[in-house]
Amino acid sequence: MRRILAALAGGVLPCALMAAPVATAPAVDSGAEMVRVLVSLLGVVALIFFVGWLGRRAQSRVRPGGRKIRVIETMPVGIKEKVMLLEVGGTQLLVGASPTGGLRTLHVLETPVQDDATPSDTPAIRGFRDILSQWKRP
Repeated sequence: MRRILAALAGGVLPCALMAAPVATAPAVDSGAEMVRVLVSLLGVVALIFFVGWLGRRAQSRVRPGGRKIRVIETMPVGIKEKVMLLEVGGTQLLVGASPTGGLRTLHVLETPVQDDATPSDTPAIRGFRDILSQWKRP
């Protein structure tokens, strides 16, 4: 009896579902849909810029008083090793950096090394890093 009932339910029920009328989807207004997508996209872009602005504001509050350590020059001496000239409170340090040994002070300079001045008759070529650093300042 169970088999007959299961066979009837298995054969009749899918046929009844297939014969049922399908509800038609309402027409979509493509102009309104396009406006909704564009507004959503503009909202996401505005949110990205707001989070970036908020991150810059939070970073400036972490380090009040400005920068105390300045990297004057960096020069690679190997694939992963480099030598850096740092200025800390008016004192210049020559530091070696490697991934295995970390940082090591190589020399403390008694007389500070002067920055090279560019000739005034040729315009200074500004790099992307300089332009970006000016734009990022609060």
